[in-house]
Amino acid sequence: MFPNMVTGWERIEFRSMTIAFVVLCFSFLILLQRRKSKLPPGPKALPFLGNLHQLDSKNLVKSLKELSDKYGPVYTIYLGSRPNVVLYGYKAVKEALVEQAENFSGRGEFPAVHRFTQGNGIAFSNGEKWKNLRRFALVTLRNFGMGKRSIEERIQEEAQFMLEEFRNTKQKTFDPTFFLSRAVSNVICSIVFGHRFDYEDKRFLSLLELINDNFLVISSAWGRFYNIFPGIMNYLPGTHNRIFTNFEKIKTFVLENVRDHEKTFQPECPRDFIDCFLIKMQKENGNPMSSFNIETLVMTTHNLFFGGTETVSTTLRYGLLILMKYPDITEKAQQEIDKVIGRNRCPTVEDRSKMPYTDAVIHEIQRFTSIIPLSLPHSVIRDTQFRGHHLPKGTNVIPVLSSVHNDPEKFKQPQIFNPDNFLDENNRFKNNDAFMPFSTGKRICLGEGLARMELFLFFTTFLQNFNFKPTVHPDEIDLSPSISGVGNVPASYQLIAVPR
Repeated sequence: MFPNMVTGWERIEFRSMTIAFVVLCFSFLILLQRRKSKLPPGPKALPFLGNLHQLDSKNLVKSLKELSDKYGPVYTIYLGSRPNVVLYGYKAVKEALVEQAENFSGRGEFPAVHRFTQGNGIAFSNGEKWKNLRRFALVTLRNFGMGKRSIEERIQEEAQFMLEEFRNTKQKTFDPTFFLSRAVSNVICSIVFGHRFDYEDKRFLSLLELINDNFLVISSAWGRFYNIFPGIMNYLPGTHNRIFTNFEKIKTFVLENVRDHEKTFQPECPRDFIDCFLIKMQKENGNPMSSFNIETLVMTTHNLFFGGTETVSTTLRYGLLILMKYPDITEKAQQEIDKVIGRNRCPTVEDRSKMPYTDAVIHEIQRFTSIIPLSLPHSVIRDTQFRGHHLPKGTNVIPVLSSVHNDPEKFKQPQIFNPDNFLDENNRFKNNDAFMPFSTGKRICLGEGLARMELFLFFTTFLQNFNFKPTVHPDEIDLSPSISGVGNVPASYQLIAVPR
């Protein structure tokens, strides 16, 4: 009756042809991009999805290892339509981040965080803004005692508060997560905000929950999918949306603290990091190109607050789990603590040089856990030649730090927890240039010195005063991360703190 009407079958056929044409075009574009840029070889990518079908959503590090076994230490994967050059193993990571440090100094795309930071703050900025903010932060933190005795005393004080919290558990089981994050966070809070918070402060506890939740969500499959498909995920319901509501609540807290500082600060007598930033803003007032404004202040403070809380507290939490699994190692460290420090004074940073075994145990905890297994994404800031390949400016780079820590050429039996990795034949502490828990090169964590001091003082203080008992037999303790993405997160557990 209607000769020009398209039948249902014809519509289906037309739709199928359209899809096939789009698939063909996408595949051709990927092939063209690879040929034009001469990126390292890698697995074939699917249209739209890229190489997602070859990546384990629960254990991305394992998938990257399997691809490295096939394609070598430098290869390309597509996360969606975006190419990422993966660096696997000590030699590849060192060659890029150390030997070509400047070329690989860019911050790669990280949509889940960029939506919030908009390229402000230290961790996720680039170019001159990043250089200016990082230089300022390093000088300011150093002036406020990072690596000096004043910070050491703050950590010692916080460790004593923690001991009291452990005693108050009365040898009952408890989850150490927020016990540890409160102490660690208070150290960075005293530097950034000028004061610590009471452990029962409900707003402080709420902020720690937000930080912990964001670390979990960003490391989960929801966070990974957002980073790959931000345009689509912005319109979809799901757990990933908590990232942004959490960030906004933390931002509000930081901004309120900044406003309070503005009302009371005296330029001639800065009290903390925020005051110093406000002084810098005053000096550069009127300069339209200045990197110092209220937005970069809030985001830089947020970066320090977030980064200075979660990674160290997660390392402590993972470390206690490891120490409970290996009581012989724990006992040996405690014997050294008793010999060098005793039980009647607080540990000091000076003690570390006299305690090679304890120092080796702490380094091995960091190596074994690789809390940030993939580093944060890097990018090349200019067209770069690397191992015979051409990486165009802006190419995303994924340095797999856990692969450095598990490189069999640098560590014997790397899958086994063994403090001997950091001891020489005379049982003296031995550095290893494949130790990169804070990354390496231009983007190395600016809080490395503070974190190393915290880990030593907290671990030694805890072991000096308590034995930590698991709720299961040590052989049953599983050290596998419950989530392995942006972060390696240990499974939830409970323990018993028994005074020594």
